Amino acid sequence: MSNSTHPSDTVRYGLIGSGMMGVEHLENIAHLDGAVVTAISDPVEGRREIGSATVTSFGGEAPALFADHRELIESGLCDAVVIASPNMTHVDVLGDVLASDLHVLVEKPLCTTVEDCRRVVDAAEAGPADRVVWMGLEYRYMPPTTALLAELSTGVAGDVRMVAIREHRFPFLVKVGDWNRFNRNTGGTLVEKCCHFFDLMRLVADAEPVRVLASGAQDVNHLDERYDGEVPDILDNAYVIVEFANGVRGMLDLCMFAEASVNEQEISVTGDRGKIEALVTQSLLRVGRRSDGLHVVDERPIGSEGVRHVGLHHGASYLEHVDFIDSVRAGRPAAVTLTDGLWSVAVGVAAHRSIDEGRPVTLDEVLSIS
Repeated sequence: MSNSTHPSDTVRYGLIGSGMMGVEHLENIAHLDGAVVTAISDPVEGRREIGSATVTSFGGEAPALFADHRELIESGLCDAVVIASPNMTHVDVLGDVLASDLHVLVEKPLCTTVEDCRRVVDAAEAGPADRVVWMGLEYRYMPPTTALLAELSTGVAGDVRMVAIREHRFPFLVKVGDWNRFNRNTGGTLVEKCCHFFDLMRLVADAEPVRVLASGAQDVNHLDERYDGEVPDILDNAYVIVEFANGVRGMLDLCMFAEASVNEQEISVTGDRGKIEALVTQSLLRVGRRSDGLHVVDERPIGSEGVRHVGLHHGASYLEHVDFIDSVRAGRPAAVTLTDGLWSVAVGVAAHRSIDEGRPVTLDEVLSIS
């Protein structure tokens, strides 16, 4: 890495894409010890200015601003970059970053197609062995979810057989240029939004997905919107069943016109000995053991210890950044890899194909495994 006027253990960050999620990353970095934002790139001048104002609002020096991410990469001002540009740009932006020696955290989804995911996975594997390439699947870091995973590791649920995830929430937010209104830009709702949940299913199942069956539609949201004469085509509700190689089954219940819900996310893991539930908005963990009898459940509030910035994701993005910067400093491999990102996208792609074609879809088809 290039020389720095900051202390030797300071990590200098560059941000590529200063939209809503990019600003959240800036806020998280501002709360890290020994981290500074030295550069921001975004093709929209107003977004560059908002990014710069965010950095200085937390007491940082004004970062260098670039319209082109390649100028940021070549500037020598950064040790690590965060990619928070629109989904459809990830393959090219990440390809350019991976051609350098910079550490990188890329926002979800990895890319909008399986083919593009494969390209960047191959590029990362061909790069320096000591570089940290981190996949931004921060839902792993939501405190109730991490509590569920920790409880699961004790064996209290026994052999896991079922994973059920419900996300009942508000519609997609407005993004710069309304890019998130069309499947061609996002990869589709089940890639853009739900890659998080397919990643969690895979983590809990401890196996690879093999088959997907889905039903979904666009029934309520965005139907009265027009962009250059086009009506948005993003799904707003779906059920997705995922079967894993070890016999575990997962189910996603997604509704994006369900603001009137107590919990935005509910995760339930059931095994032959018991059941564990994480309620994300209420920040509760429930543990039930079959041996304790009917309706006996241990309910525990989950705190947010160690979270300096809650942000839009219940502190998960901040905790993800803590692990990322620790890995950069220690020279440890990423805890969440681009291969994890590839699998999460592949399940979403399979789910969309299942809806479009009205049939179960195997992951072999999507991944083109011979």
